[in-house]
Amino acid sequence: MRVNLEQLLLPALSGGYAVPCFNVFGYEDAVAVIRAAEMHDAPVILATNKEMVEFMGPKQLASMLGILADDASVPVCVHLDHCYEEAIAQQAVDAGYSSIMFDGSQLPLQENIDRTASLVDYAHAANVSIEGEIGSVSYSKGREHIAHRLTQPDEAELFSTSTGVDAVAVSIGNVHRLESASSKVDSDLLSSIAERVKQPLVIHGTSGIPDETLSMLAKTRVCKFNIGTRLRQAFGRSLRETLAQNPDEFDRMTIFDNVMPAISDEAAHHLLLLGAAHKSK
Repeated sequence: MRVNLEQLLLPALSGGYAVPCFNVFGYEDAVAVIRAAEMHDAPVILATNKEMVEFMGPKQLASMLGILADDASVPVCVHLDHCYEEAIAQQAVDAGYSSIMFDGSQLPLQENIDRTASLVDYAHAANVSIEGEIGSVSYSKGREHIAHRLTQPDEAELFSTSTGVDAVAVSIGNVHRLESASSKVDSDLLSSIAERVKQPLVIHGTSGIPDETLSMLAKTRVCKFNIGTRLRQAFGRSLRETLAQNPDEFDRMTIFDNVMPAISDEAAHHLLLLGAAHKSK
């Protein structure tokens, strides 16, 4: 069933677990993730990034992922990740996304607050959730213009109370697109933020954080973890292995039948690690 972000994160906040948000890059990815969620009776978030929206458009993505979410036996949120333009965010709301991340992290604080709050009004009128970001989470590769700036607790408090967002993404040492678990998060900074922000917190760059740290963070007020690189790695490794073992196979469906279980396995790993298994009700 299709749900918004608030419907997933408030139970996670009270229940002491977190919901993984997986970046998907096509129909097969999305099906593999939902299969893992259904197998473990877990809620899940399907996210599309800026590149996917530019490639397919919000209407097409919302239609494809929305149908999969509607037909799933577990709660599925269809989420637009890192949207920098209100016009695209509004298109996504109108098209059927159930959650939008408006990323104003590169803006001056007051402009981030004002523009995020305006989109909150638009989205909430359609029962769509809004995630915002305060501080700035940089990228290990690509998007070099994105700054690395730790979240300041007083700014996070002002942002959370002034915008009405449903979730707040924070920067505590996490980095996007790391290919190894080398991030060192500042747990003291996270605690200071959590004391001031009532909404569920969000961590981006999950693939760069060690599993033992993720398990610990999932028991705090962090209720959503964004995961992209680990799924891409699982897909790429399985695809290379499948093609190497079957050099004369050219049927896409046959190839992907062998590849997609790796996506499901990686998704299942995070569902279990973050405590989301058996939390679909």
